[in-house]
Amino acid sequence: MAFDPTRLKYDAHGLIPAIAQDHASGEVLMMAWMNAESLAKTLDSGQVTYWSRSRQSFWAKGESSGHVQRLVELRVDCDRDCLLLLVTQEGPACHTNRRSCFYTAIRAGDEVVISDPMC
Repeated sequence: MAFDPTRLKYDAHGLIPAIAQDHASGEVLMMAWMNAESLAKTLDSGQVTYWSRSRQSFWAKGESSGHVQRLVELRVDCDRDCLLLLVTQEGPACHTNRRSCFYTAIRAGDEVVISDPMC
Protein backbone atom coordinates (compact mmCIF):
# COMPACT_ATOMS: atom_id res chain seq x y z
CA MET A 1 0.00 0.00 0.00
CA ALA A 2 1.44 3.36 -1.01
CA PHE A 3 1.88 6.01 1.69
CA ASP A 4 -0.79 8.70 1.47
CA PRO A 5 0.01 11.77 3.62
CA THR A 6 -3.57 13.02 3.23
CA ARG A 7 -4.66 10.08 5.43
CA LEU A 8 -2.75 11.52 8.40
CA LYS A 9 -4.68 13.38 11.10
CA TYR A 10 -3.47 16.97 11.18
CA ASP A 11 -4.64 19.47 13.80
CA ALA A 12 -6.85 22.49 13.06
CA HIS A 13 -3.76 24.37 11.82
CA GLY A 14 -2.79 21.59 9.41
CA LEU A 15 0.07 20.41 11.64
CA ILE A 16 1.15 17.07 13.03
CA PRO A 17 3.70 16.47 15.83
CA ALA A 18 6.95 14.87 14.70
CA ILE A 19 9.37 13.27 17.14
CA ALA A 20 12.98 12.93 16.00
CA GLN A 21 14.84 9.91 17.36
CA ASP A 22 18.43 8.85 16.70
CA HIS A 23 18.11 5.76 14.52
CA ALA A 24 21.19 4.05 15.99
CA SER A 25 20.93 4.79 19.73
CA GLY A 26 17.17 5.25 20.13
CA GLU A 27 17.73 8.57 21.93
CA VAL A 28 14.81 10.99 21.59
CA LEU A 29 16.28 14.19 20.17
CA MET A 30 13.44 16.64 19.75
CA MET A 31 9.81 17.27 18.91
CA ALA A 32 8.66 19.73 16.26
CA TRP A 33 5.74 20.24 13.90
CA MET A 34 5.26 19.27 10.28
CA ASN A 35 2.59 20.01 7.75
CA ALA A 36 1.85 18.07 4.57
CA GLU A 37 4.28 20.16 2.52
CA SER A 38 7.19 19.92 4.99
CA LEU A 39 6.61 16.17 5.14
CA ALA A 40 6.72 16.00 1.33
CA LYS A 41 9.97 18.03 1.29
CA THR A 42 11.47 15.66 3.86
CA LEU A 43 10.48 12.56 1.90
CA ASP A 44 11.74 14.06 -1.38
CA SER A 45 15.11 15.32 -0.12
CA GLY A 46 15.93 13.13 2.87
CA GLN A 47 16.78 16.26 4.88
CA VAL A 48 14.24 16.72 7.66
CA THR A 49 12.15 19.86 7.16
CA TYR A 50 9.74 21.11 9.81
CA TRP A 51 7.14 23.87 9.96
CA SER A 52 8.05 26.72 12.30
CA ARG A 53 4.93 27.92 14.08
CA SER A 54 6.67 31.07 15.35
CA ARG A 55 8.05 32.11 11.94
CA GLN A 56 5.21 30.59 9.89
CA SER A 57 7.74 29.14 7.48
CA PHE A 58 9.62 25.98 6.58
CA TRP A 59 12.61 25.09 8.69
CA ALA A 60 15.10 22.64 7.22
CA LYS A 61 16.90 21.33 10.29
CA GLY A 62 20.49 22.52 10.16
CA GLU A 63 20.06 25.12 7.42
CA SER A 64 21.74 27.80 9.54
CA SER A 65 23.57 25.73 12.21
CA GLY A 66 24.85 22.90 10.03
CA HIS A 67 23.32 20.41 12.50
CA VAL A 68 21.42 18.55 9.80
CA GLN A 69 18.96 15.72 10.35
CA ARG A 70 18.82 13.06 7.64
CA LEU A 71 15.77 10.84 7.50
CA VAL A 72 16.47 7.12 7.83
CA GLU A 73 12.87 5.96 8.32
CA LEU A 74 9.46 7.53 8.83
CA ARG A 75 6.95 5.85 11.13
CA VAL A 76 3.29 6.73 11.72
CA ASP A 77 1.56 5.99 15.02
CA CYS A 78 -1.58 3.86 15.27
CA ASP A 79 -3.93 6.87 15.42
CA ARG A 80 -2.15 8.49 12.44
CA ASP A 81 -1.80 11.74 14.42
CA CYS A 82 1.91 11.66 15.28
CA LEU A 83 5.09 10.93 13.34
CA LEU A 84 8.31 9.30 14.46
CA LEU A 85 11.34 10.28 12.42
CA LEU A 86 14.32 7.96 12.77
CA VAL A 87 17.24 10.19 11.85
CA THR A 88 20.96 10.59 11.59
CA GLN A 89 21.79 13.75 13.52
CA GLU A 90 24.89 15.80 12.70
CA GLY A 91 25.90 17.70 15.84
CA PRO A 92 23.43 18.84 18.50
CA ALA A 93 19.70 18.60 17.83
CA CYS A 94 18.73 21.32 20.32
CA HIS A 95 19.11 25.06 19.73
CA THR A 96 20.87 25.15 23.14
CA ASN A 97 23.67 23.09 21.54
CA ARG A 98 22.73 19.96 23.45
CA ARG A 99 22.40 16.57 21.82
CA SER A 100 18.71 16.42 22.79
CA CYS A 101 16.07 19.00 23.62
CA PHE A 102 15.13 16.79 26.57
CA TYR A 103 18.06 17.84 28.75
CA THR A 104 16.23 18.35 32.04
CA ALA A 105 14.72 15.73 34.32
CA ILE A 106 12.47 15.86 37.35
CA ARG A 107 14.24 13.99 40.13
CA ALA A 108 12.97 13.91 43.72
CA GLY A 109 10.76 16.90 42.94
CA ASP A 110 13.57 19.02 41.50
CA GLU A 111 14.23 19.95 37.90
CA VAL A 112 17.86 19.15 37.12
CA VAL A 113 19.99 19.59 34.02
CA ILE A 114 21.23 16.18 32.89
CA SER A 115 23.09 17.18 29.73
CA ASP A 116 25.59 19.96 29.03
CA PRO A 117 25.95 21.76 25.70
CA MET A 118 28.10 19.94 23.14
CA CYS A 119 29.81 23.09 21.87
